[in-house]
Amino acid sequence: MIRTYRAGSTECVPVEGQPSDWTLSPDIIWIDLIKPTRDEDLAVEKVLGVSVPTREEMAELEASSRVYRENGATYVTADIITRGDEDIPGIEPVTFVLTDGPLVTIRYSDPKPFTMVMDKLNREPGLCDTGAGMFLNIMEAVIDRASDILSRNVTHVEAIANHVFTEGRQVGFDKLINKLGKAQIANARIEQSLAGLTRIFAFVSAEERLAEKDAHAHMQSLRRDAESLIIHNQSVASSINFQLSAALGLINIQQSSIIKIFSVASVALLPPTLIASIYGMNFVHMPELAQPWGYPAALIAMLISVIVPLAWFKKKGWL
Repeated sequence: MIRTYRAGSTECVPVEGQPSDWTLSPDIIWIDLIKPTRDEDLAVEKVLGVSVPTREEMAELEASSRVYRENGATYVTADIITRGDEDIPGIEPVTFVLTDGPLVTIRYSDPKPFTMVMDKLNREPGLCDTGAGMFLNIMEAVIDRASDILSRNVTHVEAIANHVFTEGRQVGFDKLINKLGKAQIANARIEQSLAGLTRIFAFVSAEERLAEKDAHAHMQSLRRDAESLIIHNQSVASSINFQLSAALGLINIQQSSIIKIFSVASVALLPPTLIASIYGMNFVHMPELAQPWGYPAALIAMLISVIVPLAWFKKKGWL
């Protein structure tokens, strides 16, 4: 689908009819390609004279495939977080093409920053009048959304920490490690998205289309925001790693306590077992068995042999 945004408008309008018949109006400052067909790609290439990358090209990880210039246009591909309200968010590439005319975006998902931008344009129709201005506003929405997801992840991690280190609380370590794993995945995807944005800002810092004073200052502000979020995100990663190490340590302590119980039980029951084994050997000549006090004496000996090691373990602080 092709959607276009005109300067001063409050919405993106889908292109009607056949893509091949489409012509570019001079007041269009944003062309939004959503899961485009090959005909729609060709239509945009025809009216703008620039190539549209395929989905496979957008997914490439090489830096040369993510930021480059071609035929007078600047291509940058950002990894934008999707499904940010879920425990494990997704991440999808979105390509931005800066031309002398409108901004072109190519995407195969529906990240929330695009909805946020349209809501903002609905409130302020005159916010953008150039493709470069639209690019900066979308980047701002991407960073704002990443900040929201990071804040949510921080709250999640702090809740896990409170659960782990609250004295006397029973902790389900399987669920705990599962939650920490999800938090780590979310953290890594936030890092991936923000790191990509800083590379993009570094690449377009010399872009003539962003050379105007206000636009350049806006871009530098966004770059600083992204870098500060990366630092914050790294501290969250350290917290997650610490909590994971602490959880594994507590698991080892818990397992050691269980092993200690069985070890104490084994040692405490070994002497009475030995006594029972001796008097269960069924030899003909065992004088004690013929005495009336033989049976209670054996029971008393077995009881004493249990009490003595338990008292010793308690004195040593092993119980």
